[in-house]
Amino acid sequence: MDDSHNQLVEDLSRQVKDFHESKTAFLVYHGSTNSTRSLSFKRDQMLDVSQLNRVLSIDPKKRIAIVEPNVAMDILLDQTLEHGLMPPVVMEFPGITVGGGIQGGAGESSSFKWGCFNRLSNWHEMILADGSTIKTSPKDNADLFNGTAGSYGSLGVLTASEIKLIPAKKYVRLDYIKVGSYTQAVTKIDEIVSNGKYDYIDGIMFSPNSGTILAGSLCDEAVVPIQRFSRSHDPWFYLHVENMSQKHEIWSETVPLKDYLFRYDRGAFWTGRYPFERAGIPFNRFTRWMLDPLLHTRKLYQALQASGAAQQYIVQDMAVSSDKTVEFIEYLAKQLNTFPLWLCPMLPDRDSPLLCNNIDCKQVINVGIWAGTKFANHKAFVEANRMIETELHRLGGKKWFYAHSYYTETEFWKIYDKQWYINLRKKYKADSLPTIYDKIRVKDQPPVNIRKAALKTIFGLSKLTIK
Repeated sequence: MDDSHNQLVEDLSRQVKDFHESKTAFLVYHGSTNSTRSLSFKRDQMLDVSQLNRVLSIDPKKRIAIVEPNVAMDILLDQTLEHGLMPPVVMEFPGITVGGGIQGGAGESSSFKWGCFNRLSNWHEMILADGSTIKTSPKDNADLFNGTAGSYGSLGVLTASEIKLIPAKKYVRLDYIKVGSYTQAVTKIDEIVSNGKYDYIDGIMFSPNSGTILAGSLCDEAVVPIQRFSRSHDPWFYLHVENMSQKHEIWSETVPLKDYLFRYDRGAFWTGRYPFERAGIPFNRFTRWMLDPLLHTRKLYQALQASGAAQQYIVQDMAVSSDKTVEFIEYLAKQLNTFPLWLCPMLPDRDSPLLCNNIDCKQVINVGIWAGTKFANHKAFVEANRMIETELHRLGGKKWFYAHSYYTETEFWKIYDKQWYINLRKKYKADSLPTIYDKIRVKDQPPVNIRKAALKTIFGLSKLTIK
């Protein structure tokens, strides 16, 4: 750790200690968010950790990087690539941070092989709620190390982490495999996971009888046509996948590494099409090119936060065991008729009780609803969320907490081990921090303000409300 990092941690520790001694509950302000919930901060109850945003060191021989929590995925990737290395799991949105990936339990298309992003960590440095600092790892304070994954900062303040790296390559050879049903999709995913040939696997269902499974392999040579997705004149990834699947049963392309890893950035999967509908703007290649600077995830999340539109469209990821996935998707299709749906296989994580992929099964599949159905009013939106939560729980699945959650407290603690969590908070002096239930439950209905959202998105005004 360098001196500037140590000094910043010391200053933050002192502030936390002051909060602790004055019995002041506080929230941690990171400067940005990928949450779909409305967030606001009071200055006198806010710990500003936004300056913890540097890659502190990279060791090419040991293949590790020591990283502060507010380092975004694109920054981490760029700096590790300078050494010919990369994280084994890179979240699909470039603005997702290391801390968000660890404490939010984020995963991606390599998670069938590596697990969620938190599994890349060798150790964490943290500030506890009494202002003391601690180091956690699978050997030291292992209960806190495992508990931090998925805790959303409710157990302490993450200040640094050591991340495992692997050798990088120039491209991803991407195979497109057309499927004609939910059952075919899940069967093909399970088959590809089992054969051990690929580095990346995910899928998109465009309708009940049309989908594509995408399987990628790291490579250094472009042996099939090159396709890019990051430039303003490139196609949006999901539209390209749908187009190729209409033409071919099986298709292969070579995608430059960063274009593949951040393939869903332009349009935020497919949620970026809905502002066109709201504004009455034609949705075509020309308008997507013209408005491209506003249609990347960093800008779209500003709009989502400012507008309150996340109370009208469901944006949510849910984990369910592979053998229950078809039943769950059939239920979603019947009740909501929302397409496309994202499918992403992940290793189950039995060490981290708060993670959504902590499911006792061989293979977890993440099912992503990225908008689709617009609800007539807030009541209908909440009812749809409650319906999803009930069915997901019946099937033994769990929700990722970045999105809206409407569980009652009793329901929530039937899913997660409350006594374990209380004991862990007590042991590591986190009683004064908001609980994970306090942090993730939706408390109010923010007003929908399209004009405010447009101004924030266009002019880049503050992303989070500070009072």
